[in-house]
Amino acid sequence: MQKILAVDDDKDILEIIQLILEDSGYEVETLADGQHLFEKINEVHPDLIILDIMLGNLDGRDLCRKVKAKMETHDIPVIMLSASHTITEGFTKNGNPDDFIAKPFDIEVLIQTVEKRLAA
Repeated sequence: MQKILAVDDDKDILEIIQLILEDSGYEVETLADGQHLFEKINEVHPDLIILDIMLGNLDGRDLCRKVKAKMETHDIPVIMLSASHTITEGFTKNGNPDDFIAKPFDIEVLIQTVEKRLAA
C-alpha cells in the first residue's frame, strides 16, 4: 500500500484529505505542523507528500525546497495546496513541487493528481 503524508495546519482539511485518500486505497499519515516534517518523513517513508503552502508561521514552498534539496528525499513527489491561485509565482526552478492543487479542491482532481504523481 502506498503511503501519503499530508501536511496542513487546518485539521479539517487534513481529515478530508485522509478520508478521501484512504477510501481510494492509500495509507495516509497527517501532520498539522511543518516544524517536524523531516522527522515524520523519516518515520513514515512516504511515497508522496501533500503540502499546504501556508503553514502558520512557515512557508510550504521553503519546506518543499528543503525536501527537494536533500538527497534522501528529493525523489519524493510533492503536491502543494493553496487557497491562493497566485502563490505559485513564488516557486523557483530548483525545489519546485511536482504539482499544485488550488483550494477548495475537487475530490476527483485530488485523486487524479495523486495517482498521476505516484505513477510517474
